[in-house]
Formats: sequence, C-alpha cells, structure tokens
Amino acid sequence: MKGTFRNSEHPDSFGARAVLDVAGESFEIFRLQNAVPGAESLPYSLRILLENLLRHEDGVRVDAGHVTALAGWDPRGTAPEILFHPARVVMQDYSGVPCLVDLAAMREAFVRLGGEPGTLSPRIPVDLVVDHSVMADVFGTPDSFARNAALDHARNRERYELLRWAEATFDRLRIVPPNTGIIHQVNLERLASVVIADDTAGGLPALHPDTVVGTDSHTPMVNGLGVLGWGVGGIEAVVAMLGQPLSLRVPRVIGCELTGRPAGGVTATDIVLTLTERLRAHGVVGAFIEFHGPGLAALTAADRATIANMCPEFGATAALFPVDDEVLRYLAATGRPRRHVERVRAYAQAQGLWYDASAAAGIRYSERLSFDLAAVVPSIAGPRRPQDRVPLATARSAFAEAVPEITGGTPRRAEVTAPDGSRHTLGDGAVVLAAITSCTNTSNPALMIAAGLLARKAVELGLQPRPWVKSTLAPGSAAVMEYLARAGLDTYLDKLGFSLVAYGCTSCIGNSGPLPEGVAGPVRASGLASVAVLSGNRNFEGRINPDVRMNYLASPPLVVAYALAGTMDIDLTTEPLGVAADGRPVTLAEIWPAGREIDEVARTAVGPDTYAAMYASLMAGDEQWRALPVHPQQLFPWAAESTYIAPPPYFAGTTARPPALDDIRGARVLADLGDSVTTDHISPAGSIPAHSAAGAHLRGLGVPPEDFNAYGARRCNHEVLLRGLFSNPRLRNRLAAGRTGGYTLNHLTGEITTVHEAAVAYREAGVPLVILAGREYGTGSSRDWAAKGPALIGVRAVIAESFERIHRSNLVGMGILPLEFPAGQNARTLGLSGTEGFDISGVREFSDALPRTVRVTAGSVSFDAVVRVDTAMEAEFIRHGGILPYTLRDFLNPAGMPSETV
Repeated sequence: MKGTFRNSEHPDSFGARAVLDVAGESFEIFRLQNAVPGAESLPYSLRILLENLLRHEDGVRVDAGHVTALAGWDPRGTAPEILFHPARVVMQDYSGVPCLVDLAAMREAFVRLGGEPGTLSPRIPVDLVVDHSVMADVFGTPDSFARNAALDHARNRERYELLRWAEATFDRLRIVPPNTGIIHQVNLERLASVVIADDTAGGLPALHPDTVVGTDSHTPMVNGLGVLGWGVGGIEAVVAMLGQPLSLRVPRVIGCELTGRPAGGVTATDIVLTLTERLRAHGVVGAFIEFHGPGLAALTAADRATIANMCPEFGATAALFPVDDEVLRYLAATGRPRRHVERVRAYAQAQGLWYDASAAAGIRYSERLSFDLAAVVPSIAGPRRPQDRVPLATARSAFAEAVPEITGGTPRRAEVTAPDGSRHTLGDGAVVLAAITSCTNTSNPALMIAAGLLARKAVELGLQPRPWVKSTLAPGSAAVMEYLARAGLDTYLDKLGFSLVAYGCTSCIGNSGPLPEGVAGPVRASGLASVAVLSGNRNFEGRINPDVRMNYLASPPLVVAYALAGTMDIDLTTEPLGVAADGRPVTLAEIWPAGREIDEVARTAVGPDTYAAMYASLMAGDEQWRALPVHPQQLFPWAAESTYIAPPPYFAGTTARPPALDDIRGARVLADLGDSVTTDHISPAGSIPAHSAAGAHLRGLGVPPEDFNAYGARRCNHEVLLRGLFSNPRLRNRLAAGRTGGYTLNHLTGEITTVHEAAVAYREAGVPLVILAGREYGTGSSRDWAAKGPALIGVRAVIAESFERIHRSNLVGMGILPLEFPAGQNARTLGLSGTEGFDISGVREFSDALPRTVRVTAGSVSFDAVVRVDTAMEAEFIRHGGILPYTLRDFLNPAGMPSETV
C-alpha cells in the first residue's frame, strides 16, 4: 500500500518536516526530497544518515553545517564529520554486561560529583540478549539442552542477578533471557522493525528509519533487511544509550553490483565466504558497502542477512541491502503485523529508501565493484582466518599444505578412546569437533533445512557418525527447532549426534565445551593437527577450542558431511564419506539435497506462527530466570567477595574537570606484535586455563578450576581480565624470546616473564607503555576489553601499520592514542627492536587542536606517526582521558556549555 504525504504545519529550518498518511493513520516524517534536491543521488546508507541529521538538527550538537556537508557529499573529496543518533542499541552479555557495570559505576561517580542517580539512565531503547555464556559441555543426548542450561544458570548466577537488577532499575532496558537465541538472529527475527513508529514526543507519531549500534561486530547482519547499523565497542554503546551522538567521518561507500544466479548446490555460506575473500583482498576496511544489481533477485532476505553478518570479516563498517519486496516478505513471514509491513513500504517509497534498480547508475559511489553469483563454487574457509577461502574441490590439498606449519612436517598420530568406549587411531586432519552454530547460518532456513535433509538421507542409507567427533547443534533461535521438528528433520540430526545443546553462540565464541577426555588427552599430548568444522563466522587460532589446531568455516550441511567423514584429509567431491548399510560407498553428491527439496520443506514447515508464538513464550525466560531475585535500587549493591563483578576503576579519582595533557616520556614496549593480531589475542574470550595467571588468581580466591568459567563471563572483574591480557596461547610477541602466549621481556630486569607481571612492575615504577604492531591490529570482535585492559595497565599508545575500525575507536574511547607508522614503514623497516625507550611529543597539542602527526623518538630512530584520532569529538575524548569520563562530565555540565566551565 502506498502512502500519501503533505507538508507539515510546523516547518523546520530545512523544510523537511512533512506528514505521511498510511491506511488511515498520519505520521510525521522528515522527507529528504523536501530538504535536499538530488537526495536520490546519495547512496541509500547516506540517505538514512541524512534523515537522522535532519531529525536531530538543533543548532547545538547537530547544526546546519552537518546537514549541508552530508547533502553535498563528494565521494572523492574530504570526508565530512557528522554526528549520528542511533534509534536503539543491542548488546550481548559478554560485552553488554560490562556496559551495565560501567553504567552503574558511572552513576555512582555522577552522584559523588553532585548528580541525581536517575538522570543517568538509557534514553533510547536498549536490548540485551543473553547468548554468549552458555557452553556446550553436554552433547549427544536428548537432555543436552536442559543440562547445559542448568550449568549456565549455576555458573552465571551473579551476572544474571545483575541483569535482573539493571532491567528493574534502568529505563528503556529490556533483557532477552538466556537460552532464547543469538543476538543477531533475535534482532533479525524479532527486534528490528526497519521503520520505527515513535509516539514519545507528543503530537503526531513520527516514522523514521530503524537504525542501531550493537556491542558485537556482527551487528551489520540486520543490514540484510535495509536497517543501517554497525558494531561499536561497549564504551561507545554506553554513550549512545545515554542519548549522546556518535561522531564519525562519512566513510567510503562502495557499490557492489550483484549479477547472475548461484548454481545448483551453492549455498549462501559459499557466497559469503567468497565475498569475504574478495572484499578483504580488495580493501574495504571502514567502508559502507551497498549491494545492488540484478543478482539481488536471486537472494532471499535470509541469504542477504548471511552475507551482511560477515561484514566485519570483510573489514567493512556496514553492508546494506536496500528495502524491497523481499524484505517485506521476510517481515510478514516472521510474524510482523500486516499494518506494520504496510508502513514500511509506504515510508521507504516516500523517502527514496525503496530499492530502485533503474536509478543505481545515478548513485554517487566512492567506487563500484561487481560480483558474479554464478561464479561461486562450494567452499570452506580456513584453517585460521575467515578470508582464507578454499574451494571444496581443493580442500584436501590445501589442508595438506597447511599441516606442516602446525606439525613441523612430522606426521602425528593419536590413539583415542571415543565416548562409546571404542578405540581409534587418528591422523592429522581428524575432525574432533563439528558444530552447527552461529546466527550467520542458522538464521537461514534454507541452510538448516539442507542440513536436516542431508542428515535424513544419510540415516536412511545407514551411515553412522564417527564416534570421535563431538557434534553439536546450537541454532540462533528456537524457531529453527520448531520448523525442523515440523518437517521431521530434527530426529535425523539427533541420530547423527547433532542434538540440541543450546540457543547461543557456543563454538563460534569459543564456548564449544571440552572435548571428551579420551579424545582430548591423546590429541593434546601428540600435537595432532586436529580439526574443527563449524558453521560460524570466525575461525581464529586458539578461539574455537584449546585442543583444536585447525578451524574451518562451512555451511551447515557441510558440517554434517565432515562429521560423517571424520577427517579433513578427504576430497568430498570425489571420495565416499562413508559406507551404507549394504556395504556400498556413499558420496556427498548422493545425499546432497536439491534446491526444490529445500523449497518444498520450507513452504510447509516455515511460517509466521513459527516465529510469533515462539518469541511470545520465550521472552519471559525459563523458570530459573524468573526465580532470580530482583533488587530495584538506584545504586548497584556491589559484593566485595564476588569473583565475577567488581566496580571498575575507570572513574576512580575522576574530577569535574579533565586533567592537563602531557607528552609521553620514557615509555617501554610491552609487546612487539605482527600482522592480524585479533582482539582474541589481546583479551581472550574462551575458557580460563587452570595453569594461567587468571586461573592462579581465582585459585587464590578459593575458586576451584571446574568453576573458572570463561574469560568473557568474568569480564566484569578487572582483576581476572587483566591477568588474561595478551595470554592467548597462539600469540607471538617478538620480545618473548620465542615463547608463544602471554610472555614478554621485562625491560627493567632483562627477564622473560608474564605480561601481567611485567605490567605490574612497570606500573610500580611509573613507566608508561606502548604496543608495536603490524597490519590490521585489533581485527575480530568489538571487544572493548581489548582496549580497557591495556588502558588499565598503563598503555598510552599503540603504534601499528593499520587498525581495524572498531578497535581503533575503542582505543580512543579509553584514551589510548592509535598511531600509524609512516606509509610503507613498520617497526622492522625502521630498525626498531622493541627494546628502545619511546618518547612521543605533540600529545599536549590535543589540548587545543587535533594534531595529524606526533613525533616518535625511539633510541636513535625518529619518525612522524600518523594520529588516527579521526574527528574533533574523538579529540575531545582524548582530552578527557576517554569517552566515559567525557560523558560523565557532559552530564554534569549545563547543555551546550564547554567542559572548561564545569
């Protein structure tokens, strides 16, 4: 249904305010075409940002200059700085619970400095989905889900009580309980509205685009529905939820034309792995990508969401698919009300946000790319990076080439005992973990139905799962199990070992749970090149499971296939993956489901009631969640004995005025690192090893090893997390004399020690610290603890060849200077050994301006480092020592007055 619009009786300064009538209802909108002639030549993502500026233009924070700068955006000119007010914030518990702890600590500091506690509360809607805590400890049994859920509640009771307190205390905060689903799939299926109807301001209700920032780098998954959103660090999310705008320079916007249609047997996973390879190689870090072209018609909204989900693996900020009929079909199919779907159509068409294939050529893109869907072939990616795509036809040979780096060239063998008591000799490439996990692929019914159909055919032929493989099924929402059950496919997955273990991230975040000891012990002792195959989006080394050496990303049906084969040392395109009951070999081609089979199941098993009824019942939480006590106090009651939750020290000593800035003198290098250092390397998320510094700390507090839980679950206790910094067992620090893991050189003593011990020594001696790194520093998760932790141990600057977008922002948010080596240079070419003392001059210039370079002197080497503080507002964060103290002082300050007057 089309809407009609008319001019508003209350014009704004740009004449954008108008009234849109839809199905007998009237809404206020800020119509781009009224305010900006030629707005249709802007990319869709920038049209959304322009509407956001028009709606928030107040002459104080957002002024006419921001609007005109974006309206006149030149894709080849200087990127203007703008402010962005997201409509809502989404969080998951690993990164979101620390946000609430930060907010609780900020509220205390606010009260200490004379503020009213209720003032410091979210001003826009905030949803926190508890999905990162549950582990796949129990598997392969009918009660795996119930037992893992019970363990989850027992381990995380303190954290969950804090969430219950927060929901009762903070306005506009909603908690989606544990064991409900994965943040991005819940966002896609339930939370996202595409167009928001807002009646909070009085008068006519307003319609505007649904925009979002999330404390998880895969927030762009919702870009598949035309919703502009991206991942931010938790510290930025706190600022956004308090109603503060986010500062950004308008990024490059790359138009990616999709052509052709996928060949039979090619999945959305194959498409996104191929796109990841191409776009990462092309270089799209920090860019917006917009998909258009005739190939859009070949992709369902679920396919588009699968592609958008891996946006951070491309390195981009957002990967937008414009709103079209396919988006409306998805909204209706997932149970959104018909009236709402009509509003989305009318608003998108009135605003020029509806996809117009004929107008694509006239859009001003920074550059244009083309991607042929017909050229995609079945693929996997690994063994350690998502962009390392391998065609399935060459997977065996590629695996063979990768093994020597892990084994040293000597083939390894391990004698293992499977859970059923059988004994087996495993060689390099043995698949010990097969996980259907992650919202990337479980949000896509076609992929999950394909996995179920492949399982059915395998069972009907008598194929048996390999007994040494730990197989798990952890979909992103209960809707998946509902339609698999309706189709009768869940039974066949069960028979192959893929029993439901949880509705959560599990293996994708490193919560795969331990391997059976009869397998884990021999694999660990032998140094076997063991393999995990998972349907996730990340396969960084050391992330998935500590006893797995090689990790491969694959579609859900391929995960089942590799579990049947039990090894990576096989060509699935030609060799049999098992033997049928009658003794004949069975190939993958024989059991791979056809597209028409998948479509037929989807037509009968997937419908609006699948989603609407499921979410209506699950949003209340299970019995254990509802039984948790609620303490609706204005200030959080910290428990001194807690090993999970402690008041963070970020606000200790914070005053109403920012401290004076000074240059950095006599700094020493804590770590000298290479390329592609991930946030997993900096601040691990997986299980806390018993032998680690964090483990020793917990043991000293009386916590038994079986209760250590994961680093991510203890992210609200800085004493634990500080001991985990740079402790990933695969980290390579050039100062560690060849040792991998959390070791470094203590320059004060000349000894190799743990990173934590060295940091304590430097802190006691008053020595500031720097980190040296190569390209793509901070790739991976939006994990703000990868910046919080270094800030707390005294890191003042990170000097790298380049930064991943979110981590750079997190460093600024914690007051750490992100600096880049001069173009074409790095620590090696400059002759730096990492043992020099470092002086950085020009920092004090931040007091008055935003310097573009600072002078770095290290021993006899001097160079001008590029300052990656990108906006004037980010410079303000540096002046205040970070974004959190800046925001605290801003709340103490009369609106619009400079901080110096506080």
